[in-house]
Amino acid sequence: QVYLVESGGGSVQAGGSLRLSCVVSGNTYSRNTIGWFRQVPGNEREGVAAIYMGLSGFYADSVKGRFTISQDNGKNTVYLQMNSLKPEDTAMYYCAAGFRSAMGRDEALDVSTYKYWGQGTQVTVSS
Repeated sequence: QVYLVESGGGSVQAGGSLRLSCVVSGNTYSRNTIGWFRQVPGNEREGVAAIYMGLSGFYADSVKGRFTISQDNGKNTVYLQMNSLKPEDTAMYYCAAGFRSAMGRDEALDVSTYKYWGQGTQVTVSS
């Protein structure tokens, strides 16, 4: 079992920044990838960024150049630094843990890769 707890969401104006945190605990052998997803009511959950084996980062085109994913193994925490936020970034953000022997961008941003999910943290960006 893997447990994930997100924090860091909030309300900001367009152009602002937020840093989301995801504290991961539990069985480390069950996951080698941590992903961030977001969802707006009525829409499917969308992959935003993921980090594989603590090194390789993958990003959705919509956030590339604005968001950065990183991992602090000493704190068992994965961060999502979000800069230049836009109103369309408004969503509930979830982190998730999964395991794959090999990873490409499509797999990293696909919900089916992930078995364990956090409860989410709300991000609201006003114009």
